Amino acid sequence: MSSVSQLVKRFREVLLDGLWIANTNFKDQLSDVTWEQAVTKVGSLNTIAMLTFHIDYYIAGIIPVFEGGTLEIKDKYSFDLPPIESQEQWERLLSKLWSDSEKFAELLEKMPDSKLDEVFVDEKYGTYQRNIDGMIEHAYYHLGQITLIKKLLENQ
Repeated sequence: MSSVSQLVKRFREVLLDGLWIANTNFKDQLSDVTWEQAVTKVGSLNTIAMLTFHIDYYIAGIIPVFEGGTLEIKDKYSFDLPPIESQEQWERLLSKLWSDSEKFAELLEKMPDSKLDEVFVDEKYGTYQRNIDGMIEHAYYHLGQITLIKKLLENQ
């Protein structure tokens, strides 16, 4: 299996359909979350909606780079979630995450393995390999938070 194929598999596992690492994934964890639960604050933790937006912000922001464009996202905006006040708005956010995740995976699948060692946008960001690995690791980090927040909400 090529390096790119392995990365695509790992990315899909954490976002869309895998069970291997955490026995769950974003789609599985978020499938039964209502909009009220998604926006409920637990102590000083970010909400589930905020973490969902945050992960999608980075996925959506890297897609243009994969398409040959520029990196326009800024960390300081990665938690700027517009208010979610209905199930429809929550489902739109989820739909965007699934759609952006599929597009990210499809673009990654088309990438030659040789691209992985190339500089990602600017030397300070390292290589494509490092950034894709970082995306996957970042997603697992926040998946763990979402899973814990769901449990805390269920116990309230």
